[in-house]
Amino acid sequence: AWGNSEPEIVVMGFSKGPTQAGALSSQPHDQIAFRGGRTNLAKILHHIGLMATPDSRLVDQAIADRNGRFHFGSLIRCTVERRDEQELVPDKQWKGTGGGMLDKFIARDFGKEVLTNCSTRFLGELPKRTRLVVMLGLGTAGNYVKACRQAFGKARPGLWRTINEVTYADNKVIVVHTEHFASQGALLPNWLSGEHHERGRLGLLARAGVKMALGSR
Repeated sequence: AWGNSEPEIVVMGFSKGPTQAGALSSQPHDQIAFRGGRTNLAKILHHIGLMATPDSRLVDQAIADRNGRFHFGSLIRCTVERRDEQELVPDKQWKGTGGGMLDKFIARDFGKEVLTNCSTRFLGELPKRTRLVVMLGLGTAGNYVKACRQAFGKARPGLWRTINEVTYADNKVIVVHTEHFASQGALLPNWLSGEHHERGRLGLLARAGVKMALGSR
């Protein structure tokens, strides 16, 4: 994990993908998180009001800052892959990234078990300072949002309430889902478009959830 261990804001990807895992033995630690996707991550965090500009250098600084607002990590703390049985090339059947990874991994019993174990261990007891958890990923028809909310409910038993389609909360933290930084095609541009696309509405809802969590600061 990266950033502050006692953060105000936690930003979570899905898993340690193959790119990150392969870099662990050869790259400086602070260069590994969201490798190749920091420009998109900056756009997302700027859109929801957490960065002043959509500049990847701000993400670089936040990841390296042990005393800042942010903590960065993965919901699944290991590298996982799923088998795509529709892939005709045998050596390409196992995939760690790409469309459907979020939904299809956690749809399996093993994936659900991994999700429950990781969320319980790493999200069950958050620092007192933490007010907001940003989850990168929506899933097909919000499936990832639903699965993560169930996982949070198991990890942090208590009264959870729905704030909007991409935001839910208990009595201590608010969880906001955004588009994934590695989303393919027009998904991210549409999410960033505000009122110009239906998916942009979800981006505006995420911004509202962040504002509720952090107030006017």
